[in-house]
Amino acid sequence: MVFLSAFALFLGALVVPARSGVTYPNCANGPLRSNLVCDTSAAPEARAAALVAAMSNNEKLANLINNSPGVSRLGLSAYQWWNEALHGVAHNRGITWGGQFSAATQFPQAITTSAAFDDPLIERIGIIISTEARAFANNGRAHLDFWTPNVNPFRDPRWGRGHETPGEDAFRNKKWAEAFVSGMQGTEATHRVVATCKHYAAYDLENAGSTTRFNFDAKVSTQDLAEYYLPPFQQCARDSKVGSIMCSYNAVNGVPACASPYLIDTILRKHWNWTDQNQYVVSDCDAVYYLGNANGGHRYKSSYAAAIGASLEAGCDNMCWATGGTTPDPASAFNSQQFSQATLDKAMLRQMQGLVRAGYFDGPNSLYRNLGAADVNTQTAQGTALKAAEEGIVLLKNNGILPMPLNGSSFQVAMVGFWANAADKMLGGYSGSPPFNHDAVTAARSMGVTVNYVNGPLTQSSADTSAAVNAAQKSNVVIFFGGIDNTVEKESQDRTSIAWPSGQLAMIQRLAQTGKPVIVVRMGTHVDDTPLLSLPNVKAILWAGYPGQDGGTAVMNIITGAASPAGRLPITVYPSSYTNQAPYTNMALRPSGSYPGRTYRWYKDAVFPFGYGLHYTNFSVSVQGFSTTFSIADLLDSCKGSAVYLDLCPFPSVPISVTNTGSWASDYVALGFLAGDFGPSPRPIKTLATYKRVFGVQPGQTQTAELEWKLESLARVDEKGNRVLYPGTYTLLLDQPTLANVTFTLTGEEAVLDQWPQP
Repeated sequence: MVFLSAFALFLGALVVPARSGVTYPNCANGPLRSNLVCDTSAAPEARAAALVAAMSNNEKLANLINNSPGVSRLGLSAYQWWNEALHGVAHNRGITWGGQFSAATQFPQAITTSAAFDDPLIERIGIIISTEARAFANNGRAHLDFWTPNVNPFRDPRWGRGHETPGEDAFRNKKWAEAFVSGMQGTEATHRVVATCKHYAAYDLENAGSTTRFNFDAKVSTQDLAEYYLPPFQQCARDSKVGSIMCSYNAVNGVPACASPYLIDTILRKHWNWTDQNQYVVSDCDAVYYLGNANGGHRYKSSYAAAIGASLEAGCDNMCWATGGTTPDPASAFNSQQFSQATLDKAMLRQMQGLVRAGYFDGPNSLYRNLGAADVNTQTAQGTALKAAEEGIVLLKNNGILPMPLNGSSFQVAMVGFWANAADKMLGGYSGSPPFNHDAVTAARSMGVTVNYVNGPLTQSSADTSAAVNAAQKSNVVIFFGGIDNTVEKESQDRTSIAWPSGQLAMIQRLAQTGKPVIVVRMGTHVDDTPLLSLPNVKAILWAGYPGQDGGTAVMNIITGAASPAGRLPITVYPSSYTNQAPYTNMALRPSGSYPGRTYRWYKDAVFPFGYGLHYTNFSVSVQGFSTTFSIADLLDSCKGSAVYLDLCPFPSVPISVTNTGSWASDYVALGFLAGDFGPSPRPIKTLATYKRVFGVQPGQTQTAELEWKLESLARVDEKGNRVLYPGTYTLLLDQPTLANVTFTLTGEEAVLDQWPQP
């Protein structure tokens, strides 16, 4: 152990705030010109190791935090690891806006893009976001590491950050993460930017009384951990080789996630083999502070130094410091022997490896260094943002009123509600500055529609409805925009109710009494629509989530029929009584006693189930020629050499025919759910196994498609967390509700596809 008695003086000279954007090292004639790190022909591991070898312990220790001062002696400028881009380059401390970089494309939030069930679209979004992010970086306005995506499953409808995620289903989140990470990092050896999958693991609570994300101990069974909470991170780490993973605030079964050798070393690095490219783990901001003896935290360790040592020894490589806790002092922890020299070197090596793979040391002519202002806010990017919003809108109710052209010189529309002209709210959390904000009022007027706009209440029950009623009476139709926005559901804040806000519901009911047809456009995430389903004058309900910079245009395009709805709910819509039946802190998925269980796999009484979504037309679906019997042994034998992991072995694809039997052209999302009497009991109702979006099916037209899947979709997780392929009779159910099904049998002995490491 090397002691650093002079560290305080050294740190005062070395540690300065990270500049607003990246400054690339000068490998041509700077201090590193003869260092192997600048040799682009060398292996990335060797390049990173050469740089770390050239750094002193003082320099290494100073750079273990997100606001890294760099190493001036080696020509390394300050570097900010904390950059955000959940659905577009966002405002945060690592990014500076201005001049030609005053705006960046703001896509819909993940909860809305997930509803499209269009993974190629998700990859294109990732490509555009990372292209713009790299352009910011190349011009000194950002850095190369972006803490996105949020892939935690949306377990509880009250969670304030659920809209950041792709939804409640682990398989859906896996596939969304696969597409998005591929888009962000790219497919070349050099990453466009470094993506970060967060928050590892079992994180989906902000505050529940005295229980907060800083002290919550999530009690999770091994079965639920392997089956539900961790598969999206397996995709990120094992299969997509994401550059970074963020460990979460909460504890899992008594150990804070950022100090858990089981989560970080046993599972993440060893079981998922996330070591071959030396990716790094970063803590959520102040998570290390709160795992120590901080008030309101876990008090897992008796001092901040001990907390730093526990996190680094567990495998956390970079500590984020925000504003809620004291700045980490890794030197003090090192001096008191809380972590070893080997741990220090390993943490620094992993961080530098990420910079090498992002082309940080590759010079001005390297890949992606030519990206600039012309690559931001392109017409392609803006068109993709609009398309993503249109594809993600879900039609929940339609009594024949939609589509409605909204034309004619005497036609007037009453637009009521705070969401109608609140374009900024359509962005959601972690947003940047868009090139434009098109709310529904602006979009409708640009279409030549006469709009009578009236604001509406956010929550209160005593709102004055007279102006809204007056607007309705002089209009042909009423469009009410409401729901829960991100001033109510947001980071650090959960909800206690999922009922429609009383003031908004009262206003909808009063508008319905005017006799004018009412269309409700619901924004945000969970709200119980039950009261609206029985109101005859509420003719249609659309869910749009957080549709981004062109959300208003997308909504109006759906309403007028310029675009057709085909999105599907990525979440279960629960009745408002659910919050009294399911304690927020209960992490179990399976029902027991009075506890109703979680997600569509276990919960039976949904207002709208996961995967629900109507169209302006009707579809019929059939399966065309699928074998009915498969040998488990033959399936595994045929996979030898083609898949590194048995759960990724392919299963024969299912050929389907999709026929538009109505009179309106539309996309169609083919959802395949698996059900059957196999695996451990109790068994889920059904499980999403495969899906595919079929585009532009014309009236009377039949299109064919292949539903591709792997053995992971057929396997079930036992009580020990093992993923097992069981013999038995399986049924693939197509659509929600089911339009067609096919039954097949697996024969032979059960096979373990993935043996889970025990705690």
